[in-house]
Amino acid sequence: MPAYDRTALLERLEAEGLAATTHDHEAVFTVAESEDLHRKLPGAHSKNLFLKDKKSRYFLVTAAHDTQIDLKRIHKLIGAQGRVSFGKADALMSLLGVEPGSVTPFGVVNDAEKQVTMILDNALMDHDIGNYHPLTNTATTTIAQTDLIAFLKGTGHDPQIIDVSENNPALEA
Repeated sequence: MPAYDRTALLERLEAEGLAATTHDHEAVFTVAESEDLHRKLPGAHSKNLFLKDKKSRYFLVTAAHDTQIDLKRIHKLIGAQGRVSFGKADALMSLLGVEPGSVTPFGVVNDAEKQVTMILDNALMDHDIGNYHPLTNTATTTIAQTDLIAFLKGTGHDPQIIDVSENNPALEA
């Protein structure tokens, strides 16, 4: 059982003085299903990729919802060994405490062993505020990006902030 659930996460954010507002809604499993929320909630909306490399290292890539990511080449940007694949649901639950469809940067709060490398996309960080699931896909939490970074650092997951889009010139090399 994960150490943190939605309630514990939101309590931690409050205890750390990180302002966040959570909006309940019907479960959404994909970026496409969340389009209505994008119109209702200001700020950046994310997509989250839980990835594994050939050395069984895990990465959580959080990018703007409309970022095009080349999964065949992203390993060159994030420091993975060889091509990456999606992490399995059991690893997602054991490491981040979430199920598929609820992946969120907040999930690293459950990664006590620091097995997941946190990657934030530059374009996502260009927005002052972001919207992320609070460990469940039946709600969205709005938080300042600076507060998200402070939260991630507080969990011991100092995020790498890089351009993960398929248009990154580093992929041409």
